[in-house]
Formats: sequence, structure tokens, C-alpha cells
Amino acid sequence: MTARQIHRADVIVLGAGIIGVSVALHLQQRGRSVVLVDRRGAGEETSYGNAGLIERSSVVPYGAPRDLAKLLRYGLNLSTDVQFDWLQLPRIAPWLWRFWRESAPKRLARAAADMRPLIEQSVLEHEALMAAAGVLPQLRKTGWIEGYRNEGAFERACADAAALKHFGLNYALLDPAALRQREPHLTDALVGAVHWLDPATVADPGALVKSYARHFADCGGLFLRGDADSLQQGSRCWSIFTDGGPVEAAEVVVALGPWSDTIANSLGYRVPLAMKRGYHIHFETEATATLTHPVVDVEGGYVLAPMAKGLRLTTGVEFASRGRRPNPVQLDRTEPMARQIFPIGRRIEPQPWMGSRPCLPDMRPVIGPGARHKGLWFAFGHNHHGLTLGPVTGRLLAEMMTGEPTFTDPTPYALARFG
Repeated sequence: MTARQIHRADVIVLGAGIIGVSVALHLQQRGRSVVLVDRRGAGEETSYGNAGLIERSSVVPYGAPRDLAKLLRYGLNLSTDVQFDWLQLPRIAPWLWRFWRESAPKRLARAAADMRPLIEQSVLEHEALMAAAGVLPQLRKTGWIEGYRNEGAFERACADAAALKHFGLNYALLDPAALRQREPHLTDALVGAVHWLDPATVADPGALVKSYARHFADCGGLFLRGDADSLQQGSRCWSIFTDGGPVEAAEVVVALGPWSDTIANSLGYRVPLAMKRGYHIHFETEATATLTHPVVDVEGGYVLAPMAKGLRLTTGVEFASRGRRPNPVQLDRTEPMARQIFPIGRRIEPQPWMGSRPCLPDMRPVIGPGARHKGLWFAFGHNHHGLTLGPVTGRLLAEMMTGEPTFTDPTPYALARFG
């Protein structure tokens, strides 16, 4: 192979999910030549399978419950929103213990403060990338609805929403009549709801990531298929083998989502990354029924969202090992509950989709350098908010890599916090 066949760039970005593509675009906007590398097409792994929420209202991270009865229900697999593979429990027990500790009220408040600058910019940064990519009309700024089956749970939700007033969030409290006015085809199984107004949604998150990747290519970026395991550090640069030939660059960004720890570990970094698996499947709607907002059935532990392909039912969390066979028991449990609140029809796909969320126990992502390797950067571990935080992560990391003033202090997201 001749030297002319080697692709040379300023930066290699590993991973073409929403995080990696956003990083590549922001670096490109700042004049860096970038090669984006993934084993699959853009937006075909974790970024493909979510409810399409750009979650501006999730200012407090999803922590572990402090209620003993709820913890017991989770541990015994009696809850629809969390499922454990018992064989996996011994391995993830230290992660779960740390997650529970980090979910204590004071620590959770600190995590919320650290995440607030990213969350507050989430919709704005998506709008900027969507406008540049020519797909801004796909953004639906109608928020999402958090529905409750129990009067007591709804009253507590109203109080919780009021407690977030200092975050400047906009919401509406909906009694049954107001809820049915906004979503006429919901049944009376839901007795009240909180309509969060600040978030935005998209009808096909995988397609959105592909549109960002096309814009990256249209602006001169190179997207190649390759395996991140072939990454090597040389005396002067990083290199990786791809279907289009070897690529060399002075810097590399690891944005591999739930697989990021494999590269980090191989380079000597110990990252407490856990994979939370999730499932979705699409349904037709019955007759002329319509749903215009994503609806979270809080007690049911699932989301029902109107998407390009149909109504998407997404599950909560499954803790299982990487190689464990899919176990869509949560879909089977939640489908009858979804039919109680909305007239869904038949399943469109023969098999549900399964993906994995990359989660860190302190509920903050890793955004920043690998201090022991020149030119090594990381962007992963966004928990349940990868789609939400992709563009804002891309901006922050690109500012760090190019020496620009950062729009917020990146210290809370440093890899060094794990030692």
C-alpha cells in the first residue's frame, strides 16, 4: 500500500452516533479536517432507538430510588421500568452501589447543577445543526406529556414540578379534561399529567443523525467504515485501518457510546461504564386515533411516542451483559398497559429493536482529554440523554480541542474524576 493511499487528517472521530457526528461537525466548523469512522452507518446503534426527545426539562438526572420498597421491587424484577439479569448482578453490584450513593439528595443536586449548562443549551444547539443541515422543519417544539394513573402520584408530581421553578422550566398541569383536550384519544386510565413545554422532539432520531452525517460529508468530511479495535498510537500520530485504507491523525476522539470503555481500558483508563439495555417496537394506531405528543406512563414505566414509522413503545432499563440474548419481557409487560391508555393496533415489526445506553454512576458524561496520551479525547457516557446532549457535547469538546473559550467549565465531565 503506497503512502498516497493513506488518509491524513487533523482528527479521527470514532463512532458515528449522535455524539460522534456532532463532535465531527463542530470540529469541522472550526477548520479541522476530520475523518469519521464507524463499523456501521451513522445513527444505527444507540442513537437509533429512543423516543426522539431533546429533553430540555430533565434538569435533574435519573437517580436511583431511595425508597426501600421500590428498591426491593426493582431487585425482584417486579417493576416494569427496570429489569435485572441475575447472572449480571455480581459484576454490576459495585456500579449499582456507587450509583445509589451518588443519588443521595445533596449529590444529586450537585449533579443537576453540573449538568444544567448542557441541558439548557440542548435544544438551541440542535436547532443550529439542524438549520445548517437543512432539516430544521423536522424539529417539533411541542414538548412531551408525563401521565399518571393515580391521583396521589399526580399530586406529588405537581409538587415536584413546582420545586423545579428555579430552573426556569415551563410546564402545564393537566386535569383529565385538559389532558383529553390536548390528546383526545387518550383514555381515562390517566387521571392527570404534567405537560413539559420546553423539550423538543423528532420523529426519527436515526434519520436525524444520518442527516447530520450527510451534512458533514457535504462540507468535505470523510466517513469510513472501520473497527475501533485497530486504533494505534504511533510516535507522531494516531492511526486506524478502515475499508477505505489507513487513516492517520494527530488527534483522536473516542465517542463509541457503550463500547467506549473497551478503548479506554485498552489504553489503561479504568472507567465505571455500565450498559443499560432498552427495547422498542412500533405499532399501528386503530381507526382514526392520533397521538401528537410523546406520552410517558410514569407508573407503567414506558414511553409511547408518535414516530415516522408508527407509534413507538420504548421500555425502561435492563441490566444485562453485552453478549446476553435479547429479553423483551419489558415490552411484553408494558404493551397491555399501553393499550389501556391509547387505542394502539398491531405490531409493525416481527421483532423488537434492542440497544444499549452508556451510563456512568455519577450521572455525568465524560467530555475531555485522556491525560496520559497526547491527542486523545473522550466523549461518552451520556446516560439516557445522548440524543439530547449530542450537539452541545460536540460544541464543548470542539472548543476544548481548538483552544477556544468554553461556554461552560468542563471540569465536572473530566475523565480524571475516576482516578
